[in-house]
Amino acid sequence: YHAGCNMEDSSDKCDTKKDFGQKIAGLGGLSKIRRRLSVSGSNKLFDGIEELASGLSVEDETNIVAPKGSHVVTQYSGVTKKGHAPYNPMKKNQDALVMQHDPATDTLVLAVFDGHGEFGDKVSEYYEKKLIEAMFSHPSWPTDVKSVSREVILRLEQEITRNPRINTNFSGTTLTMVIVRGDHITGVNIGDSRAVIGKAGPDGKFYAEEFTHDHKPDSPGEKERILAAGGRVFAVEYDDGIDGPPRVWLAEMDVPGLAMSRSIGDDIAHTAGVISEPEFTECVLNKNTDKFVIIATDGLWEFIDNEQSVQMVANSENLKESVDKLVAEANDRWMQEEQVIDDTTVIVGHF
Repeated sequence: YHAGCNMEDSSDKCDTKKDFGQKIAGLGGLSKIRRRLSVSGSNKLFDGIEELASGLSVEDETNIVAPKGSHVVTQYSGVTKKGHAPYNPMKKNQDALVMQHDPATDTLVLAVFDGHGEFGDKVSEYYEKKLIEAMFSHPSWPTDVKSVSREVILRLEQEITRNPRINTNFSGTTLTMVIVRGDHITGVNIGDSRAVIGKAGPDGKFYAEEFTHDHKPDSPGEKERILAAGGRVFAVEYDDGIDGPPRVWLAEMDVPGLAMSRSIGDDIAHTAGVISEPEFTECVLNKNTDKFVIIATDGLWEFIDNEQSVQMVANSENLKESVDKLVAEANDRWMQEEQVIDDTTVIVGHF
């Protein structure tokens, strides 16, 4: 289900073409410092606004979850850190994460969400709060994690797109989830967050294996679907000659400029071929070679590739150090390349 919108509709849930122009605020000026972010444009609402009580200040908060143990994943830890937008001092962290063990089925679920748009934090937060309970309580959860995951993800999307307090026209979230049950690992992905497995080779070195696949607008199959739906795919060319990532646009309007081909929410982008259908990957854990999994939003992956991230974890002395090191290095590289830092969320689980 996608809550589509007639472009001429003037209801609260659907903006008119005039509203589009005011809300997007063009592709010039400040948009240059957003060239790598999920949505294009200079409106500070794209990053969300921190709601503050009188006298409070916005701080760069880091939420670290202490390492825990389970039968297959010996320990795991996650961190989510708010980014930085110089044009928006009240920016919110639009990322979220869940790490939950279901003792009834001895199943561990690790997931990250990367919200974007004015209400992106609300969308990612909704999944953070609702996803686990809905999956664990489903009658088919003990026997079919794939069908249950898909059903719950799409049902929650229906709920949130119908929520009058959350406008999902230009807001949404990614979802990357790893489900570990016994020695079977299932990856669930929507968007451009990613899961990578760190593997030990016979030479004693560590290697990266991409477990989920990014959904980018120019990827084979993804682009074909978007074009068939009447959408367009192109990157924004800036005055300095550097292009941003390929983005999805409507046929006759330069909106929404979404830098992924699958997402939850994003009603307008869904009229141009963007979908919320999750992609599943599966593998059987090899305890001799599979040593850890990294699950992260693109705040990490934009400037740190799979191999680099695996080496950083492999060379860390402990679990907490590994997640902190990844986030700190990602933030440093964002500052070197851009005037903004994307929200960054990282989970590491040791097998």
